[in-house]
Amino acid sequence: MLIDLSWLKTLGDRDFAAGMAEVIKCGFIAENQIVEILKDRTLPELRGDLSTTLALIEAAVQVKAMVVSSDFKESFNREVLNYGHTLGHAVEIHSKYSLRHGEAVSIGLVFAAELAEIKGLLSAQVVQLHRQLLTALGLPTTYPRAAWSELFPLLALDKKSRGTSLRFVAISAIGATLRIEDANASELAAAYERISA
Repeated sequence: MLIDLSWLKTLGDRDFAAGMAEVIKCGFIAENQIVEILKDRTLPELRGDLSTTLALIEAAVQVKAMVVSSDFKESFNREVLNYGHTLGHAVEIHSKYSLRHGEAVSIGLVFAAELAEIKGLLSAQVVQLHRQLLTALGLPTTYPRAAWSELFPLLALDKKSRGTSLRFVAISAIGATLRIEDANASELAAAYERISA
């Protein structure tokens, strides 16, 4: 794979940050090095450091290649790449695509982390780390409270859903993925309340 970083200079901050949401996702599902690099980094610092940006992109590409090459049929191993995407896709639709994909995924990442914490699967510290990394890059981590009644039915459109069963990729620690299939409506609403603005 060939990566030409010169095109990154043509991106505005919003698009650059939106792309970094997918990199952060890769960090949480499989590569602690990404998380460590991004701790205490702001968007201007990252944009001004091409070697660090390259290291982050390389690490994210390696995560995706590892996952896809081990799972051509998109079973759970490959589904981990959809961390944050269940609510993220619903937010994209609800916002009529006014949010970038990465911005919607950013919101979805925090929602999935909050849901895992509510289920007793993830520590509050790792949930807070999601917020820290995403907000440092200027990414959204909240969505309007009033939108939940419209977002909830959109969750069923997610490709991971099976019938009436909603499935969420989650983590129990950095690099430790799992699937939540038994979240009830009150748990989902509680997780959404935590990300509501």
